[in-house]
Amino acid sequence: MVEKSHAATAPEQEFIAFRIGAQEFCVDIMSVREIRGWTPATALPHAPRYVRGVINLRGAVLPIIDLSERLGLKATQATARHVIIVVHVADRVVGMLVDAVSDILSQPRDAIQPTPDVASDSVKSFIDGVLAVDGRMIGLIRLNAIMPTSEEKAA
Repeated sequence: MVEKSHAATAPEQEFIAFRIGAQEFCVDIMSVREIRGWTPATALPHAPRYVRGVINLRGAVLPIIDLSERLGLKATQATARHVIIVVHVADRVVGMLVDAVSDILSQPRDAIQPTPDVASDSVKSFIDGVLAVDGRMIGLIRLNAIMPTSEEKAA
């Protein structure tokens, strides 16, 4: 009974957890439209380096963002084992290239801890908080930060 009353005060939120290299990140499951295998993308001229290009997703043009490179890590050498997480960001649909989906997490909303003060401002611009789950630290991605900035779009 105590657990039920706690659940009523702290509603659960679900996340899709995924790996980029040795690090784990997650996004709100409500933003995820689908998870699909890697499909080579058609490059776009003058696009930011982290934009891998576009693919055809059932007749719609879907931009693919290399999330590793967008987060300032090394560029992904995509293989058949990599996946694309299709997410809805603001009014757009975009694919995020990641190494693998690792888990579906259900956590109370108050389990999201703030990004540590020692993190740089650039880290804080991409990470909304941190989840501590089974001894793992999982960064919660701020989806609207992964889209190109207006300066990058102008270039």
